Formats: sequence, C-alpha cells, structure tokens
Amino acid sequence: MKSFREFVGNTLVAGFLALLPIYLAALLLLKAMKSLAALLRPFAHLLPGWFPSVISFVCVLILCFLVGIVLRTRLGQTVRARIENSLLQKIPGYTLFRGMTRQLVGENQETAWKPALAEIENALVPAFIIEELDDGRFTVFVPSVPTALAGAVYILTAERVHPLNVPLPRAIKTVTQWGSGSKDLVASMEGKRVERH
Repeated sequence: MKSFREFVGNTLVAGFLALLPIYLAALLLLKAMKSLAALLRPFAHLLPGWFPSVISFVCVLILCFLVGIVLRTRLGQTVRARIENSLLQKIPGYTLFRGMTRQLVGENQETAWKPALAEIENALVPAFIIEELDDGRFTVFVPSVPTALAGAVYILTAERVHPLNVPLPRAIKTVTQWGSGSKDLVASMEGKRVERH
C-alpha cells in the first residue's frame, strides 16, 4: 500500500513539474493579451470582434521580440545577469533548468545535462551528466519517466557512466516517450566502446 501511495505521489509531482512551466507561460501570455485587449477596447466597435484578440497576440509577440533584442545588447545582458544573480538563482533548480533549456534551443553547449547511460544496479538507465568531480566521478541526474525534470541524483564512478554522442533533445524525447528510442542511446554507447578499442 505504501509503494502505491509513493507511486501516486511521485507521479503527481512529476506531472505537476512537467506542466507547471507550460501553465505559467500560457497564463502569462493570456494575462498580457487581456491587458492589451483592454487598451484596444475603445476602438473595438470599429473593428471585427476577433480583431482585438489577434492584435493583442501580435503585440505580445512583438514585445517578446523587442525584449529579446534588448537582451542581446551589453546593457540587456548586464541587467539579465543582475536579475539572475540577485533573484532567480535563489529559486531551487533554476540554474539547472536554465542550462537545460539553453541547450535545447542550441544557445550554448554547456557540459551540464550531457546525455549518458548510467549503470544502476544491473541495468543501464538514461541519465544526464551534471558535472565531473575532481576525482573523476560524475554527478548524474536520472530522470523519472515520463518527465525529464524529476528524478534522482547519483554520484557514480566513471566506469558506471557512459557519455553519449546524441543531442539533448533526442535523449529527453526517449525519456518522455517511456523509453522508446533507447536503442539509439545504446547504439551510441556501443559505438563509443568500439572507438576506444
């Protein structure tokens, strides 16, 4: 009975963690659109009924684009760094989540979240290398299926961690699809073993 409760609890938390960012982004987008629609309301009688919603959505996209442009400037990067250092990095998991999302969009090639297969007990499990320790061991994150954002952290010897030469999105896709596509991960590991010998 206890394992069933743990399963249900862990599954609910994993689902919550997977859906929360999507929900918050959608909520923020809808709130911005509603605010812009209120600004356009005085002109609504002159326009078709659907027009304020479309204009609101386009304005939000333009705002996102303009903020993106500002963040590419030196001043924008400085402001973003200050906000991250003083506020966002205090949020648990923000730094890892930021690193993963930057890798997903191809913004950087950090070594964190490097796909791997880890030997746990007598099995190979999809994992992500978070960092390499000074003594050669690895800190790895083993996600809970089907979400890549909840799981367990292990510190393993290098012999038990097999880095993979696959893109991060492919490894995450394997996790979110209940292991479908694992043969590509194993093939990547086997290919590396052949290269070493």
